[in-house]
Amino acid sequence: MTQTERKPSTHTGGCHCGAVRFEADLDLGNPVGACNCTLCTKRGVLGAIVKPAELRVLAGEENLGDYSWGPKTAHFLFCKTCGIHVFGRGHLVELGGAYASVNVTCIDDIDPATLEVVYFDGRHDNWQAGVRDTPWPVHA
Repeated sequence: MTQTERKPSTHTGGCHCGAVRFEADLDLGNPVGACNCTLCTKRGVLGAIVKPAELRVLAGEENLGDYSWGPKTAHFLFCKTCGIHVFGRGHLVELGGAYASVNVTCIDDIDPATLEVVYFDGRHDNWQAGVRDTPWPVHA
C-alpha cells in the first residue's frame, strides 16, 4: 500500500497533566515535521498537519491557552496548567486554508524515535525550500 492509499487512524493524546485531551485522525506512517524556528526549537515539537475536522478536543477546551505572534496566521494552543503545547490551529493558503497541527509527541503510546521526521527551515523563513531529509545546518 502506498502513502497515498493509506488511511489515517484515530489516535488519542493530551498534555502532561491530563487536563487537555484530544483525538486526531493521522497516518503516522507518513513523515512528521520538525522546524528550526525559535518557537518550534524551544518547544521541541514534531508536527503533523491535518484538516480541522480531523482534530477533536475531548476534554479541557476551557483550559487551553493561545499563543500567536507576527501575522497571527497560526495559534499555538497549550494547557494552562502544565504548559504543554498540544496542537495548533490556523489558516494558510499554502496549506489549503484552515488547518490544525498536532504535536505528535503528545499522542499516547507513541515513541517519537520510531517516526520518520522531515525538516523545515523556519528560522530563515525558507519555506519555499520545502522539506529536508536531514536537520538544517545549525549556523547557516
